Amino acid sequence: MREKERIGRRLAVVLATGLLATGGLVVALNGPASAAPSNGNYTLVNAGSGLCAAVPSQSTGDGVQLVQSACSGGAGQVFTLTSSGGGFQIKAQHSGKCAGVRDASTSAGKAVQQEGCTGAASQTWQLTASGSAYRVVNGNGGKCLNVKDNSTASGALLQQNSCDSAATKQWTLRAAGGSDPDPSPTPTITPTSGGGDGSGAWPTATGSVKLADTQQVTNFDGGMKSYYGIGDGGQSESQDPMFEVANGGTIQNVIIDAPAGDGIHCLGSCTIRNVWWNDVGEDAATFMSSSSSATYLVDGGGAKSGSDKVFQHNGAGRVTIKNFQVHSSGKLYRACGNCSSSYQRHVVMDGVTARSTKVLAGINTNWGDTARFSRITVYGSAVICEKYKGVPKGSEPTKIGEGADGVNCIYSPSDITYR
Repeated sequence: MREKERIGRRLAVVLATGLLATGGLVVALNGPASAAPSNGNYTLVNAGSGLCAAVPSQSTGDGVQLVQSACSGGAGQVFTLTSSGGGFQIKAQHSGKCAGVRDASTSAGKAVQQEGCTGAASQTWQLTASGSAYRVVNGNGGKCLNVKDNSTASGALLQQNSCDSAATKQWTLRAAGGSDPDPSPTPTITPTSGGGDGSGAWPTATGSVKLADTQQVTNFDGGMKSYYGIGDGGQSESQDPMFEVANGGTIQNVIIDAPAGDGIHCLGSCTIRNVWWNDVGEDAATFMSSSSSATYLVDGGGAKSGSDKVFQHNGAGRVTIKNFQVHSSGKLYRACGNCSSSYQRHVVMDGVTARSTKVLAGINTNWGDTARFSRITVYGSAVICEKYKGVPKGSEPTKIGEGADGVNCIYSPSDITYR
């Protein structure tokens, strides 16, 4: 439960070539861009927030500015892409209206709205591959679809702005009712098979990469290779992480093997998608932002042999763990109870399967932490939610209870299935 207060060894990231240099090892972050996606119905998922582009309140009116909101795939979030003028029209399926730039402006910060389709250049968008996502570039002014103020909050407005590497200017296209089209030549690798409850088969690595230093990444697709080589493979404190993910970044399709150091550090809001820990070292991942609006998503994947804990929440904000499986571990999640800075922390678990694991979540009720659970499957026995009294750094927090209370530990018997 101690806070990791150190700066990992740094690594040069060669953005211009798309390569990551690691002391004699060079790893390709992404292959060259492939062709643009095909015509069809999609949701547009923002790489910075994990939220979906939407027409608010499912409006059918002209001039309604688009926002980002929690992804549901429902009306107002499904857009039809149709080839047009060297790019695409992006049409809201529920209203039949096109995404365009207000007043056909070429200025940064101008609203992106739905409006009657005319075929104008300001309603035409090029989709340019950017790592494992796309930049959505307006055909009139050459500016990128992004979120105002780079916000990760639900309800934040969409606009156009100058194109750069900010995560909020990158989008994943999720086929409505299907999987994500992949802008790189590597075949799309989906998470586990099964019912979306973390019960699928454990994957086999496509290769292995030994790392000498921490890799600093923004959007990284590991191609289901095994990565190892940092730390002592045990629980000793202050090991360097394998990966540091920048604010708004995504790491996906990675298998982490021992020695794995301190796993993954999310420096701000981040997405960890389809990542598998064959043997958790100090921790699988640590969430570190001091912002109360930080959001961290763990989607798919699994972890084995986290003898202390798997996910460590040192910063503020909300962690969501879904479609995940944990084996032979202590705690799946722990909100730090004695870090140098005390925050209110929140965790949501949905579609989690636990085997031979003692506790799913440990939180500090005196700081207002919450833990919510749904679609949890436990093989054997486990404590669902432990409550602690958080203390200043240097002391040890005291356990003060466990179980659902409707305030801090939130679940009902129907949310938990024991096998």
